[in-house]
Amino acid sequence: MARPDNWEDSEDRLQDCIDHTFANLRETEDYLDEHADEITDDKKQAIEAKNDRRKASIKDLVSEKKDEARR
Repeated sequence: MARPDNWEDSEDRLQDCIDHTFANLRETEDYLDEHADEITDDKKQAIEAKNDRRKASIKDLVSEKKDEARR
């Protein structure tokens, strides 16, 4: 039998995801600032692309958190 959905802590879980994703974003930006001249262009582009995806995820998570707050 399927368990019922529990939405009581969804805002907190979403905030945890936002915080974690933002921390990863900042960490890789700091890494690029310090080591950009030491890594290949391909690796730099891959990191920047991943950060672009992180930014999109943060935007989506914030939107979802706002939706949850309205429930």
